[in-house]
Amino acid sequence: MFNSLPRFFFLLLLGVLLALAPARRARAQQPVPILPADTVRRPTTGPAVDSLRRRFDEQRFLGGLKAYTKRKTILGKAAAAIFNFTERREEQGGLDATLLDRQYDRHNYKIVRRVEVKTLDAFGYNINDSTRVPRNILEKGGNALHIKTARRKIRKLLLFRPGEELQPLALSETERLLRQTNFLLDARVVVNERTSTKDSVDIKVITKDVFSLSAGLQIRDVGAGLLTLRDKNFLARGHDFRNRLDYGLSDPQGWRYQGSYTVPLRNYLGVQARYRNQWQYEEMAASIYRGFVSVNTRYAYALNLTRFNQGVQRTFPDDGSLPEYDPLRSSVADAWVGRAFQPRSYDLGYENPARIIVAARALRTDYYARPDATWQPSSIGLLSLGYSVRHYYKDRYLFGFGRTEDVPTGSLLTLTGGYEMRPTASQPYLASRVALAGFNPLRGYLYVSGEYGRYLRSGEWKEGAFTSEILAFTRLYHTGNWQWRHFFWHRGIIGIDRAPDNLLLSIAGERGLRGFRDDGVLRGISRFVVSYEANVFTPVSFLGFRVAGIAWADAGWLSTNGRTSPFQGKPYTGFGMGLRLRNEYLAVNTIQILFGFYPRGIDDGSGTRLFQSTRPFYRFNDFSFGQPGIVRYDGDL
Repeated sequence: MFNSLPRFFFLLLLGVLLALAPARRARAQQPVPILPADTVRRPTTGPAVDSLRRRFDEQRFLGGLKAYTKRKTILGKAAAAIFNFTERREEQGGLDATLLDRQYDRHNYKIVRRVEVKTLDAFGYNINDSTRVPRNILEKGGNALHIKTARRKIRKLLLFRPGEELQPLALSETERLLRQTNFLLDARVVVNERTSTKDSVDIKVITKDVFSLSAGLQIRDVGAGLLTLRDKNFLARGHDFRNRLDYGLSDPQGWRYQGSYTVPLRNYLGVQARYRNQWQYEEMAASIYRGFVSVNTRYAYALNLTRFNQGVQRTFPDDGSLPEYDPLRSSVADAWVGRAFQPRSYDLGYENPARIIVAARALRTDYYARPDATWQPSSIGLLSLGYSVRHYYKDRYLFGFGRTEDVPTGSLLTLTGGYEMRPTASQPYLASRVALAGFNPLRGYLYVSGEYGRYLRSGEWKEGAFTSEILAFTRLYHTGNWQWRHFFWHRGIIGIDRAPDNLLLSIAGERGLRGFRDDGVLRGISRFVVSYEANVFTPVSFLGFRVAGIAWADAGWLSTNGRTSPFQGKPYTGFGMGLRLRNEYLAVNTIQILFGFYPRGIDDGSGTRLFQSTRPFYRFNDFSFGQPGIVRYDGDL
């Protein structure tokens, strides 16, 4: 057994390295024809032969690692527990990009006779294979710790009811919305064609849970650390309970807590309570909300009440003593309501997918204790008119590792006008937004958006902001069991007519260059960031986590000199590679181990960093209409 140790660790290391190896170009699903030996002279040297040899080398070594997992020795069984080479038929290649809107149109306006709901536990079950059941102690043990979602909870999220007419898009929209809940991994809404008639239909709903519990403990020092606890499906009712506690801090309070409790109700109505407490800052909030979750949603609304208790630093002692603070107590009441109208359809047999939306919002800020008169109460009223067209496609291997993902496409145009009132001055506000996206399974996806807003003060346009975003990715390429995509992402925000000292924007971390640290030094008025990433999805599974190799490059421009344009100086750049491990069945399902190189730091010196992350870097933007608002200009963008 001990003689096999070097070979085992060699194969283990090789498997990790192969996950990082760049995939070679290949035509998707285009097999190379094999000609008879007497029809072509085979070259013995050259790039094609070298590429073929490398492919055979990879297959041989992966085959050796796969064969090692089948050994009956202790190390063989350990390798089998770590690596999984079983091909998943339902996850090969991605789906044919199916447009969701019209796949169930033949059942529109039929009476829903029966609705059967089937819920599957988190581990061992397959939503596409009814014969798959938990087979080992890990799958069975994980399900024992998990409470399966109650079927009556699923029924509350359906857009159709027994005895009612089946509205257009109700089936496809239900399936999409169920997948978007954070406590379900996947969902299928299917029609029983054998029992359906010309005027009635039977529907079956199948859902698969995620393992909703997650906890973490990070030890930072003796008596100091971070404790997190979350349940995405608390009490098996879809309640989201989040807790984060930092302890052993250096401030006089010594701890910091942040938590929330969210309850989803019928028809996607949500109620949430939030609380945050740290040194010289306390926030309490409650809200009730319902957005334009579905294409057929007519009304959307929200009410949010927030109370703040803060301390504004008044003294800045140099002798190490504690500074003095003035109390700042305030409250914010925020409410909005929207109504969607459906234009007339000129496509016989189909409803118009477009929606014209009118929405109004009122926001009031009051102060009960303030350091000085510069803190003024304010009232803002906003009115928006929007035009939205939404379509959704199903595909895989986008941001997940095989789960069904919904790709939003369409267009959105909004015009917003409003008025801000203060005791000393009042000013109108105007803004607009345009967003477009398209998807083609043979070419990929492209999303483009721009938003512009400014205040009108004394007859002149004053401070405002312009934001832009582009997200694009290629089709899914294949080489054997290896698959890969290329991603491009741009985000920009330009501060217009801002004060030279109004430096709020950063390019650190998720806002710009991943893994980049500026220690709060780099701040600017405008920011322009571009990112590129190549994802290679490998056939290797490690302790239930699918393995992907990634290579990335980021560049960010920042106007630190107070000028509007961010292109006055050299860009900050970052390059890196790493591993992305993802288990779709867990609440915290992604672990990224990344190595980054930064040619230019805050002191113009280069640096490297090895870091980990659990947050997704890319995200989709939907074309649903949200609450009217002012173009955001802060460091969170």
